[in-house]
Amino acid sequence: MARLGTILLTMISAVALAGCSGSTDDKVTRVAFIGNSSDIEEDGVRLSVAAQHLRAATAEGLVALNERGEIVPALAERWIITDDGMSYIFRLRSADWPDGTPLTGANVRAALERNFKQLDGTSLGLDLDIISDTRAMTGRVIEIRLKSPMPQFLQLLAQPELGLRRNGKGTGPMVSEIEGGQAILDVMVDGRSGLESIEDRKGSYRQIAVISAPADEATKSFQNDEADVVFNGRLLSLPLAATGPLTRGTVRLDIVVGLLGLQISNSNGLLASPARREALTKAIDRETLLESFAVGGWVPASQIVPAGLPSEPISVTVPWAETPILDRQADARRQINAWKNGEGRGQAKLTISLPRMAGSNLFFVALKEDFEAIGITLERVGPDDPSDLKLVDRIARYGDARWFLNQFNCSLKRGLCSARADALVGAAVAESDPVERSQLLAAAERALLEENVYIPLGAPVRWSLISGGVDGFIENPSGMHPLFPMALRPI
Repeated sequence: MARLGTILLTMISAVALAGCSGSTDDKVTRVAFIGNSSDIEEDGVRLSVAAQHLRAATAEGLVALNERGEIVPALAERWIITDDGMSYIFRLRSADWPDGTPLTGANVRAALERNFKQLDGTSLGLDLDIISDTRAMTGRVIEIRLKSPMPQFLQLLAQPELGLRRNGKGTGPMVSEIEGGQAILDVMVDGRSGLESIEDRKGSYRQIAVISAPADEATKSFQNDEADVVFNGRLLSLPLAATGPLTRGTVRLDIVVGLLGLQISNSNGLLASPARREALTKAIDRETLLESFAVGGWVPASQIVPAGLPSEPISVTVPWAETPILDRQADARRQINAWKNGEGRGQAKLTISLPRMAGSNLFFVALKEDFEAIGITLERVGPDDPSDLKLVDRIARYGDARWFLNQFNCSLKRGLCSARADALVGAAVAESDPVERSQLLAAAERALLEENVYIPLGAPVRWSLISGGVDGFIENPSGMHPLFPMALRPI
């Protein structure tokens, strides 16, 4: 397959065809998410990417993310943070729920508590453990107290799963109906949204029609002028962005932080020893792993928590990270050969499950070559089949070490984990001193790295297709692109 250098240059510069007027319907912006067709009908709090965007458009939380990924007021018109960083006090805007009931501190607190309870047992539920108490104060005021300061707490509150609803309905700014396998969104103009100027400006807004489909169908719909926007492009679907003439728009790349790597899901046989698991992570040449994708600017990583996070960054070094790849592979090969000459009885085989996407084989072949260099045969199985290794590809919900560490909490049962790391993260939540807290989080990451429960590779890749006739899209590190701004007709 041809390299994708040209298309990646288009992604990074975001200039190719950017001025194209496209053929966007003046009345409807058509959005296709890469996913499953059932994603748009998801409810509850375990949401696909498409469902997250629909929830964010129809059910605001206390705060929200704008098209730049910045925190903006939503149900809360303003807030203050106490000097110790332990208390957030929100003043609610004057508005009604869809059933006409006025927003109050009491009913907003009740809606929040419902979400917190439903999120119990999820990774977001673990993130919310930072909250010690939620109080409804007089009138339209609500306070959230924390167990320890969290500079990224507003980013956590802005997640779509914390959008608030009463009797199953949120406060907008849009309303949604499922019609013919797609979600049709209209701007809320009944006066309850709190957006006083919307009714007068109704003519300035389009409808938004949202579908979710497999990657090849979603990208084909864009090329066939059946969609104006494609969201949720990932590394393994990236080759699709290079097929066909991009005459209707451009490919746009979000520079996101998160996890791209391999979760170890089996602790038997070859993978029973942390040292042999370390041999796997040493074997991978991260500098060349994604060469076939030509992802310009992609930064590989051998640690779990990336450097330079905005919230109390921690620094954990990996002892072998600066060792030349051939030396690392030689050391790893000795570990694997010792296994093969003993308990392994001459064989070392592992399986990896990957989604059925255009780039999966490119990724598999590169990984297979690195494993062969240390004497391991890697076999690919289907995405739902049991396997020794599973691909992890997640965007961080907020820029804090705790998000990264919580992804491997034993309670989530995603694969190998470390009870010691979980205990250290729990102690960090209760620790108010920032220096002690950072040390506890760093110790938790070291525990995960010593157990080698996960093989870090680098940051996720996210791309979108945007027609020139669509406004309201801005690349941002959250990977969330609110639908409401895309309803505004270009001036």
